Amino acid sequence: MIYLDHAATTPLHPLVEEAMLPFNRDIFGNPSSQHQAGRKARNALDQARDQVAAVLGAKSSEVFFTSGGTESNNLAVKGVARAMKKIDRGHVLTTAIEHPSVLESCAFLEKEGFEISRVLPDREGLIQKEAIVAGLRENTVLVSVMAANNEVGTLQPVALIGAACRERGIPFHVDAVQALGELDLSVARLNVDLLTLSAHKVYGPKGVGALFVRSGTLFQPNNHGGGQEGEKRAGTENVAGIVGLARALVEIQGEKSGEIRSLRDFLLEGLLEIPGCRLHGSREHRLANNVNVGFEGVGGENLFMALDLAGIAVSTGSACSSGAARASHVLLAMGYPSSRAREAIRLTLGRSTKKEELEEVLAKLKELLPRLRR
Repeated sequence: MIYLDHAATTPLHPLVEEAMLPFNRDIFGNPSSQHQAGRKARNALDQARDQVAAVLGAKSSEVFFTSGGTESNNLAVKGVARAMKKIDRGHVLTTAIEHPSVLESCAFLEKEGFEISRVLPDREGLIQKEAIVAGLRENTVLVSVMAANNEVGTLQPVALIGAACRERGIPFHVDAVQALGELDLSVARLNVDLLTLSAHKVYGPKGVGALFVRSGTLFQPNNHGGGQEGEKRAGTENVAGIVGLARALVEIQGEKSGEIRSLRDFLLEGLLEIPGCRLHGSREHRLANNVNVGFEGVGGENLFMALDLAGIAVSTGSACSSGAARASHVLLAMGYPSSRAREAIRLTLGRSTKKEELEEVLAKLKELLPRLRR
């Protein structure tokens, strides 16, 4: 298989797997237990928290572990909004191209009586700082903008947006899941109050993530029943997964994206030479590994299935919306008609991607597309 769906998930890094192994096999105690086995697990948990905090330039007490990006986004959006509602502020500002976990959390809050504004991007999928500032109100409780779009790969000016929010004293949340490895994760530089991370996008394990919450940020937990994670997230911690998350973040910080960007450009140039190929998203402000295109007259689902049968793994959009044969909400928000949005496929590269594989993909597309059009 040629795997070009690294935005959905990545394979486990050997060093991450090695770091996790003792906590799946030997050091299996509950980190809340007071005996020796529990204390060993607690020490590993504390060390992992220190490592994640160091990557973020944060305090260890500001890092909370979760089951992944979706839970972290739910915690951030609902946790701050509900806490701030107590002081009679009820407006949340986000964008129309966020991950479903943010959009659906906002829709849930809407049912509770919150006002939700969703800023539209421009034709390239960029959210302008001015559009965010124009949407702020006296009763704005939270602003949530993703660092990089999971479908079209557009990088957003989150540091500028964060600075504008800070000037006004409004909490700012960034979903940084797709930007890991490319974005400087310094929470001070990004001007964020909350930041979402997930392990399995950066060669770590599935089912584990983290949420940075700046000290002093009003916050109400979503789940109850234990005092774990500073009483912000009840439930026994996944020690092995958390150790894997910390190791993956440390490893990814030392990598350079130049080689993957070069391969992406090779793929993109080859795709654009194919008649009827159209790029979605900004070419300049784009993740190093992301290509999102459509081929005129060819449904994305049909092309996806044909490539899958040929042993090439791509996607038609967010993996969190898989099984739902509908037009991309991101492309619709960018102003594309439903017919074009349904043509989109996403190809995302990783550290194992080889130029020879991309050449094979280009050749296979040239073979498949005329047949699919017929």
